Amino acid sequence: MVADISAAPRADEPTPAPAVRGRPKRRPAAWVAMYHSVSNCPDDPYDVTVTPARLERQLAWLAGRGLRGVSVRELLAARARGAERGLVGLTFDDGYDDFVTEAVPLLHRLGFTATVFVLPGLLGGANTWEPGGPRKPLLDADGIRRAAAAGMEVASHGLTHLDLTGVPDDVLRAEVADSRARLAALVGGDVEGFCYPYGYLDERATAAVRRAGYRYGCAIAPGPAGSGDFALPRIHVGQADHPVRLELKRRLARVHRRTLGAV
Repeated sequence: MVADISAAPRADEPTPAPAVRGRPKRRPAAWVAMYHSVSNCPDDPYDVTVTPARLERQLAWLAGRGLRGVSVRELLAARARGAERGLVGLTFDDGYDDFVTEAVPLLHRLGFTATVFVLPGLLGGANTWEPGGPRKPLLDADGIRRAAAAGMEVASHGLTHLDLTGVPDDVLRAEVADSRARLAALVGGDVEGFCYPYGYLDERATAAVRRAGYRYGCAIAPGPAGSGDFALPRIHVGQADHPVRLELKRRLARVHRRTLGAV
């Protein structure tokens, strides 16, 4: 049976609002960009390096479209208020020393912020987890404090960049919980975010991140069902990503489930 929607409402009923034609307008989907190192090093077998000049053009591309790069912490807070329109999350994995020397000045120039995921078990060390390619210095304690003082979010990438899906329980606890405690002591504040090394995660790893008191966890692809904010997907951005490629990645983000879910 089809209701007669042409009849006028009774006098004691409020007049319904006129129907809006077409589909209801969706809120713009927020997305998060994933960077690593920012340097002029030409040897980059893992596609984890962008030059400062390329990063500057990519950030300018965002600004030119009325978008502002923010930390994941800021993005999630805005999403909770329904105010994420015009924001893009910016993340830098591994905590390379060049984040402070190269990325931060460019971010400041545009009024952007970002999240840097660091390794408190390798302070002042190098990217020894990579079997090939150049060795790059990592942030030491002073560099991490400088990043925080510059208004950037400092978050954990584990202690030593291990694949968390294949470690014993005690190692998992140390990589997740101990890294948070060390960073909190280092920056003198709460540490809300975690990033899974290599993007590898499973239900056991996400459960450990929840138990450790983090607010969110960053991955690459969406995680197991029910992961929610503990497996936030991201879009990899590399040296080859000029404006046309960036626009294509942005448009395909929702299709490939690389956008953040609504709250």
